[in-house]
Amino acid sequence: MSDVVTTQDLDSRLEKHRTELTGYCYRMLGSAFEADDAVQDTMVRAWRNFDKFEGRSSLRSWLYRIATNVCLDMLNAGNRRARPMDLTAATPVAQAALNSRPEVTWLEPVPDGRVLPSVADPAETAVARESVRLAFVAALQHLPPKQRAVLILREVLAWKASEVAELLETTVASVNSALQRARATIAEHGSQETDTANPLDEEQQKLLERYVAAFEGYDMTALTALLHEDATLSMPPYDLWLRGHDDVVGWMLGVGEVCRGSKLVPVVANGTPAFAHYHPSQSGDGSFEPWALTVIEIVEGKVSGITSFLDTKRWFPLFDLPPRLEKE
Repeated sequence: MSDVVTTQDLDSRLEKHRTELTGYCYRMLGSAFEADDAVQDTMVRAWRNFDKFEGRSSLRSWLYRIATNVCLDMLNAGNRRARPMDLTAATPVAQAALNSRPEVTWLEPVPDGRVLPSVADPAETAVARESVRLAFVAALQHLPPKQRAVLILREVLAWKASEVAELLETTVASVNSALQRARATIAEHGSQETDTANPLDEEQQKLLERYVAAFEGYDMTALTALLHEDATLSMPPYDLWLRGHDDVVGWMLGVGEVCRGSKLVPVVANGTPAFAHYHPSQSGDGSFEPWALTVIEIVEGKVSGITSFLDTKRWFPLFDLPPRLEKE
């Protein structure tokens, strides 16, 4: 079952695995940029050590072994990326204050195209989208690095326990034990399933259209009707987060009032619907400037979570979004 790979075609053979490797590293690290760095390091190590690749396993398995080691080395620094709700309790809107934390604190969004390879099987696509949701990747961050690798390889990528044991140079019993512990931790930290863009059905699409109309029109009555009663709003790099549609709307009618008159451009991030949020430009020429990348979570026909990533200088180029919108 070995791959015969010559030096001449190695580049193209390696590139075929880049997207799935990036998805694996993103789940491990919780950062789109760190995942890119990890995959680039993996490719460089593969090039340098190709003469040692003897074809005892597939090229794909060999690359995953290298990528796993790269990620484990990066995670040894002890950093665990998180969402605001992993770090603090919900704040009542009346007591809300914006406290920024360093970039390395936060779980990062990622465009689907960078981490989800095209596959023909709808069931595989659904699992892949589910496994890059913000809530699921945040739950993964609670696992020790090797347990994280085991869970992703076994549950997301459907590797056999024997294959994972060979990759990690351990026993099948050890892999099964790690998987059991990892499942228990994931269950403890709860990762409620949300609707993925797979694609959206007609009802979900209409919900998003109503969301856009309500937000762009700043109609808070209409927006409230679209939110779950315990919907959350968070805004990395601030550790503040709000729970409940009353507090969410209260924020938007207070500090968030600056968002009035904004435009939303649909995108897809982390397997779920998202929007590029453009704010009216201070230039007064009627144009719009980047304000946030907003990831939307939908549960049972209503919006359950709004995560607005405010560092647009990082996110808009990553999602190939224009640096401004001209006056309509």
